Amino acid sequence: MIERLCRGEVARKHHLALRGPKGELRYEECLTRAGFEGPYTILYHERPPQAQHLARARHGFRIPEAAPPRPLAKRHYRTQDLPPSGGAPLDARVPLLHNGDLVIGLATPAAPDPVYFANGDGDDLLFVEEGGGLLRSPLGDLRFDEGDYLYVPRGLLHRLLPDPVPQRWLTLECLGGAGLPRQWRNEVGQLRMDAPYCERDFRVPTFEGPRDEGLRELVVKRQGAFHGFVLESSPLDVVGWDGAVYPLAFPILAFQARAGLVHLPPTWHGTFAARGALICSFVPRVLDFHREAVPCPYPHANVDVDEVLFYVRGEFTSRRGVGPGSLSHHPAGLAHGPHPGAYEASLGMRSTEELAVMVDAYAPLVPTPAALGVEDPGYQESFFGPPGAL
Repeated sequence: MIERLCRGEVARKHHLALRGPKGELRYEECLTRAGFEGPYTILYHERPPQAQHLARARHGFRIPEAAPPRPLAKRHYRTQDLPPSGGAPLDARVPLLHNGDLVIGLATPAAPDPVYFANGDGDDLLFVEEGGGLLRSPLGDLRFDEGDYLYVPRGLLHRLLPDPVPQRWLTLECLGGAGLPRQWRNEVGQLRMDAPYCERDFRVPTFEGPRDEGLRELVVKRQGAFHGFVLESSPLDVVGWDGAVYPLAFPILAFQARAGLVHLPPTWHGTFAARGALICSFVPRVLDFHREAVPCPYPHANVDVDEVLFYVRGEFTSRRGVGPGSLSHHPAGLAHGPHPGAYEASLGMRSTEELAVMVDAYAPLVPTPAALGVEDPGYQESFFGPPGAL
């Protein structure tokens, strides 16, 4: 996703034999994207990775269900009021909004995954609002912490091991894949010097060679269902790998926010791109510096996208009644903007401490029953009031 990496022992050339110290043949596994035309990673196993017995899947998160149709309106979901899901990360996700490209949810796991998991339906992008832990895969261990995005490519066998502390993760299942926005790359794929981040900001797995945790159970998600397998040997028996498909951790505070004479649109905050969606990071930053600038986001109509904002911490200039864990949903076709008084109160502001994750989705997002259970019923009407109401 960022650049080619090489770890451990690999063959001199693709598809040539790699042998161990006693002449034993290593087994090459290719993890590819876009068939065989996109980025790929090649792993070398001590034993055949395809030796899998069918079994019953005993783990898996909830598949989103659509709530009954509702009138078009601005919505606010208080995810902080959801009951803790607990359990392992693979079982803990609670879907809240979804379409054919994206499932947005929340997870509050309290135990490590007891099995390996491979998502065959899409890339997973997690934002760690609270907590941290390890992602373990055949490529090595990757540490993630509070304030990190964690990217897990489609099809990668892995398990998540949360630290024994409270956890709250925003979960984005990107059914058409995810990556870095094209606007930040040059013609050879390198991040441009004027991009809001650089390759050094991303953490990659630490590879230590083959290991065996004693686990043999694998769950694969495909076409919205979970399928179980039992492996004949440890899938972590990798002696080396190279390629450009691997998990990543990115701290949101490493995002270099832009400032201009006047308010910049959300595309300047684009951090990850997915099919049908742009994921943006709003971080503490200097605000507009024209002496007549209005720093507060201007009222606007989303004619092409549904806008979702997940509030993490800080003062939210344009909103009242929201706090850490709030999830606002402003659907396409309906004008929205700051709460009464916020536009005027922002005059003269020079900086903001807000921290939030935004998702712009092109296909309409549908809420789940779980989202309706924590909806703020007064949100649509909260945009009325005199200019000084804030």
